[in-house]
Amino acid sequence: QLQASGGGLVQTGGSLRLSCAASGRTFSSFVLGWFRQAPGKEREFVAYISWSGATTYADSKKGRFSISRDNAKNTVYLQMSSLKPEDTAVYYCAAGRITSVYYDLRAVGDYEYWGQGTLVTVSS
Repeated sequence: QLQASGGGLVQTGGSLRLSCAASGRTFSSFVLGWFRQAPGKEREFVAYISWSGATTYADSKKGRFSISRDNAKNTVYLQMSSLKPEDTAVYYCAAGRITSVYYDLRAVGDYEYWGQGTLVTVSS
């Protein structure tokens, strides 16, 4: 089970940190990732992080977004800064199983477990 939190209303240029607590199993063989879905749009990949801390970001999210993971707490974080109105979306955390040495889990279908989503609204 994944439980996302930390969403809210923030002004343009502001920052927000999302959290996602995982429970029910050990996710050492999984990456923990963040996706987002804006109204009327498809869910899009934001970033993921492996158990060892290796990170991958969508190209458009590099620099403003930072993903981190606390394995002791089974929690993944997404620090977002310099937020823009176009960042407004429901943000979802997810866990994707690593099945190969060479993996790149950027598709929605790569993820087995999903949190319920947390709404981020950036006002202009």
